[in-house]
Amino acid sequence: MRRNSRIARRTRLSQAVAAAAVVVLAAAGCGETSNESSGGDSDSGPDSGYQGKGIGLAYDIGGRGDQSFNDAAYSGFEKARKEFKIGGNDIEPSDGEADADKVQRLTQMAKAGYNPIIGVGYIYAPAVKEVSAKYPDLTFAVIDDAQVKADNVADMVFAEEQASYLAGVAAAETSKKKHVGFIGGVDIPLIHKFEAGFVQGVASVDPKIKVEKRYLTEKPEDGGFANPSMGKEAAGGQIEAGADVIYHAAGLSGQGVIQEAAAEKVWAIGVDSDQYKQKALAASRDWILGSALKDVGGAVYEVTKSVVEGKPLSGEHRGDLKSGGVGFADSNPKYRAMTDVVAAVAKAEEDIVSGKVTVKTE
Repeated sequence: MRRNSRIARRTRLSQAVAAAAVVVLAAAGCGETSNESSGGDSDSGPDSGYQGKGIGLAYDIGGRGDQSFNDAAYSGFEKARKEFKIGGNDIEPSDGEADADKVQRLTQMAKAGYNPIIGVGYIYAPAVKEVSAKYPDLTFAVIDDAQVKADNVADMVFAEEQASYLAGVAAAETSKKKHVGFIGGVDIPLIHKFEAGFVQGVASVDPKIKVEKRYLTEKPEDGGFANPSMGKEAAGGQIEAGADVIYHAAGLSGQGVIQEAAAEKVWAIGVDSDQYKQKALAASRDWILGSALKDVGGAVYEVTKSVVEGKPLSGEHRGDLKSGGVGFADSNPKYRAMTDVVAAVAKAEEDIVSGKVTVKTE
């Protein structure tokens, strides 16, 4: 693959997720609306037949302000709301809530006339399945789940293992101690994809490099994606064991991973959003090597665009390296100065896109 096409893919992905870097942290009551606005006219323009109230966005565990997964979704929410001049309602989850709470949340949005209605995270799959069946004229979407099969549901999923492979190559090429770490928020199949890609990427550089592995909790409700203190403690343990590069896939808990890594002057690799650019992590950013990107914001935007244009998405839609749906952020000037590392990651990307390398998911 030519270098200019690779740069073009990275540019598209960077533009799509850049808005997540400027999200302003806001405290919102659990289970309450964190943002509701008409966004101007509910009609997106004179040629639009859109009649909905706007976008309904229901956040995953950790909520808005996690500087990662949920904030990436919010960036797409804001982009679509402003571009199409439609309203929007984004709602925070409650601590320890049940599926019934999610069903109620989505039902309220449907009754209010929001369209599309998007559940951010696989945990919304059961609720989307139930509510979408009752409102067949509305479009629903689930981020990170492909189990809901319905004509009015879009399953927006990603090849996280591919971005994680690039993170593994970067970690292996950067490590001085030949010892790196992976911290997953919750021990579930989705996060296993991040681990699998990372481990394979590390091994592609040097199979003798040791990889520390740690999952913060077994269940999402136990806080694995929402507790920076857990992330900090886990990172401290891996650093003490000898790891000098740590990759996290832990949502809000990843803030603790990055902060601990920076405090101990070892490299951290972020996830989902370009965490080097985020204000909440500004004090730690010199030690953020890069981030494995996932264009969650782009998924929210594309679902909304399809509804506004009268051609709603349905079925499975997978973002990968070839489409620009995942990638590796290289915003840190210190990373870009490591020309050998940058070249190795670029070569790994080319090999995956060309089919020369197939990345495992488990």
